[in-house]
Amino acid sequence: MPLSDTIHAVLARKGWGVFSAAPQLSVYDAVQMMADKDIGALAVIGPERLLGIFSERDYARKIILLGRSSRETTVGEVMSYPATSVTPDDTVADCLRMMNTYRLRHLVVVENGRPVGMVSIGDLTNWIMSAQEEMIVHLHSYISGSY
Repeated sequence: MPLSDTIHAVLARKGWGVFSAAPQLSVYDAVQMMADKDIGALAVIGPERLLGIFSERDYARKIILLGRSSRETTVGEVMSYPATSVTPDDTVADCLRMMNTYRLRHLVVVENGRPVGMVSIGDLTNWIMSAQEEMIVHLHSYISGSY
């Protein structure tokens, strides 16, 4: 079932890879990158490891609402840290539970200590909806005798 599917399966469909920013990048440039890529978050990666995550929520709450300058503030100053990460072997259910419990919208997928992808709550919702639609088609075919 879709909730027991792994994040590996989700990334196999969505695509592997993670968009990232260095902690010294300006918030303005990070937001521009997110707009260009049509994504809602960036992994913040230092020289040796994953440091945190910078999201639209961080921008709204830590820049806009506090009246800070996005050109003069770095991602490292306002990122959420530590980044909550999962592995490709974690299940969709585990990730949704984690997102709900900790009020997260993005999880960095880490394998062998390095980021290999990112999943959003939208990615997981789309995964479940696609699986349910597929199941409905199969059940309809079975019931109608054309299975």
